[in-house]
Amino acid sequence: MIGRSDREILWLFCFDKKSMSIEIRQAQLADVQTLVAHRAAMFRDMGYRDDAALDEMAVRFRPWLERMMRAGEYLAWLAEAEDDRIAAGAGLWLMDWPPHMIGSGDRRGNILNVYTEPEFRKQGLARKLTVAAMEWCRDHGVDCVILHASEEGRPLYESLGFERTNEMRIRFPK
Repeated sequence: MIGRSDREILWLFCFDKKSMSIEIRQAQLADVQTLVAHRAAMFRDMGYRDDAALDEMAVRFRPWLERMMRAGEYLAWLAEAEDDRIAAGAGLWLMDWPPHMIGSGDRRGNILNVYTEPEFRKQGLARKLTVAAMEWCRDHGVDCVILHASEEGRPLYESLGFERTNEMRIRFPK
């Protein structure tokens, strides 16, 4: 079971191909720029090509992220290589949630911003980071967790037990 300390190392493991140690650790405010960069890179990998819109999103995301991290409503985990490079990251937004038929808590976990740097892909980092967020939720009484999956990520999340739901969406023009 994962320890409950925010600063505790969650896992230490080695790559077969790279023989490089990777430490999974909880992100701190000092990591905000990395988390912002991962979010922009994640959307770019999903096919968003409007650089101006990506830059605007990143500028707006940073103060939101800082505010939410200070409030303890956004947690993140990073996979850090022994050479101090950040290989991957994942976030957990603890959403205030009204009493509901699904989940008994007053918060819902929303896993988001799962991103792995290209050279570190296919090594299980996204899985380890997602499991870290899921276990944090279990340990802290958050019994319903959601996420939005890219087509590439869907098999990973389904293998962890996530199911497709009935969510619908509408976007209004600006």
